[in-house]
Amino acid sequence: MSKASEVHDWVSFEDPEGGRMWMFDASYLLSNWKCIYGEGCKGVHEEDTTDLMQGCCSFGAHFMDKDDEKTVVRSSRRLTSKNWQYKARAAKLGWLGQERDGTPKTRVVDGACIFLNRPGFEGGVGCALHIGAMEAGERPMDWKPDVCWQVPVRLQETNDEDGHIVTFVREWKRRDWGDGGHEFHWWCTASPEAFVGREPTYKYLKNELTELVGPKVYALLVKELEKRTPTVAGHPVTLSRKPKSGTTKTSR
Repeated sequence: MSKASEVHDWVSFEDPEGGRMWMFDASYLLSNWKCIYGEGCKGVHEEDTTDLMQGCCSFGAHFMDKDDEKTVVRSSRRLTSKNWQYKARAAKLGWLGQERDGTPKTRVVDGACIFLNRPGFEGGVGCALHIGAMEAGERPMDWKPDVCWQVPVRLQETNDEDGHIVTFVREWKRRDWGDGGHEFHWWCTASPEAFVGREPTYKYLKNELTELVGPKVYALLVKELEKRTPTVAGHPVTLSRKPKSGTTKTSR
């Protein structure tokens, strides 16, 4: 049974093309979560690693399938030594690594993903694939591994006895990282520091959500969320936030 502090409201509806029920985490999507990489993200280690500016890129990225891997094969070829700090290292070692069980993932060098440019690199700090896409005037999600643009949105599918599909779209939680997730010093969807956006998360993540569920379903989602906004329970993180005593609200 869920604790009161973990309760979320959900929006559900049938796919307009049939055969699927969609379940969306309304409490998360109506919150003001945003990615704060480079703006206070504390990383995914057992201690605060804000200064390393690794975000959630410390352990390399796994691939959903071969098509996902091929995306990075194509995009990595377009990177140069000016926007990819580890291009020379990748030319020597290859950018593709693997887990002990042979599962492919991006190689880890110097403690983080080989595509992560570190602080001090003139070409820009952060994901080289993201930087390359922006410089080319293209969408970063079309250059990066799927998991890199999907996190912290989690899509899960289940089938009932009749073969009807139920698809859940929710926030990515610590448990979704596996056993190690509970050891993180910090995780963005569980921390008030990341709930500082100026628009609802479903608008902030419009491109990502549309890519995941399709434009028709996204349009239905927006309609349902806007209709239910006054009655949906707030996100547990924002509800637990208490104003400091002796402070006064100000406008920026």
